[in-house]
Amino acid sequence: MLRPHKFIASFLLLTIIALSGCSNSDTQHLEGKDGFVLVTAPDKGEQVANFAGGCFWATQEAMIELKGVRKVLSGYAGGETSNPTYETVQTKGTGHAEAVQVYYDPKVISFEKLVTAFFYAHDPTQVDGQGPDLGPDYRSIAFYRTPAEYRSISGVIETVNASKHYPEPIATEVVPFKAFYPAEMEHQDYYPRNLWNPYIRNVSKPKILKLRAAFPGLIKSEYLK
Repeated sequence: MLRPHKFIASFLLLTIIALSGCSNSDTQHLEGKDGFVLVTAPDKGEQVANFAGGCFWATQEAMIELKGVRKVLSGYAGGETSNPTYETVQTKGTGHAEAVQVYYDPKVISFEKLVTAFFYAHDPTQVDGQGPDLGPDYRSIAFYRTPAEYRSISGVIETVNASKHYPEPIATEVVPFKAFYPAEMEHQDYYPRNLWNPYIRNVSKPKILKLRAAFPGLIKSEYLK
């Protein structure tokens, strides 16, 4: 029989192991290689969009919950360094921000609605940071691939600013898309796999709940139960 202190230690260890492996049915099935997720071409009829809105754990979850979005990858964009890693981006010297790549069906959700959801899923008025996460690697960026996407982003910014939803004007960078580098597999679907994590509970979850409350009509039904 285990002594009380050994029993407690064993119980805590098993609990930690169980929690660290927890996931839900909404976790994506992403393929990886050499520790990084694979970036694939969009399916027929799909389009791709990229955003950076602070820690990519919350941004990835916010985007995957939207109707018409099939897949979202966490990664790095906005800088000049090739093949960055989480560690190098954290040094603040790569120019990259934590970002996501969204695969979506424009027949279900338009680019404009995707952009609108992005602006409500984080604080776009904060410069070089999001809440407790400070530095250019956590800055807000909306990437565009075409003149039409640029006009859509600019129009949404004008609308949100005019609504006075935020006390300060939007400070999000609007820049042409150049490259997206996928993040390590451990950062993919981090939110649903780590709901016990204090950071997820206290920093990421409020962003998700904020988006659900603002646009329930854009959220997949399973997330509103």
